[in-house]
Amino acid sequence: MADLRDLYQEVILDHSKKPRNFRLLEGADRQAEGFNPLCGDRVTVFLKVEDGRIQDISFQGSGCAISTASASMMTERLKGMTVSEAETLFSGFHDLLTGKPSAGADLGKLTVFSGVCEFPIRVKCATLAWHTLRAALAKAAETVSTE
Repeated sequence: MADLRDLYQEVILDHSKKPRNFRLLEGADRQAEGFNPLCGDRVTVFLKVEDGRIQDISFQGSGCAISTASASMMTERLKGMTVSEAETLFSGFHDLLTGKPSAGADLGKLTVFSGVCEFPIRVKCATLAWHTLRAALAKAAETVSTE
């Protein structure tokens, strides 16, 4: 079990040090900003959605290793998914982080965040980008806050 935790930590550290899709998305048709006042994490999620499918996704911002890694892995996973599939994945990921993993969610590499539920204050770090994604999909104008 310790080896698995070490592997999970390595994946999270890799994504936090070299985040994927960390860029301004030119031509984005949706975007939203998120803020976690507890630790100062800030994220902006950019989307291009065509015919109900996420054609491209990126993010920018600053935050802790968990927040950055979560945003990075989220963007990798969601590219090409339908909006409906993204909502399903959000629910499964949120359930994992709150200690209630659902049997129907195929989280793939996102399971590296399974240990976050042991640190309740870090759940907000890991879900910030995801809540911001939902706001972008809904074209919400206000900044998402974890409070």
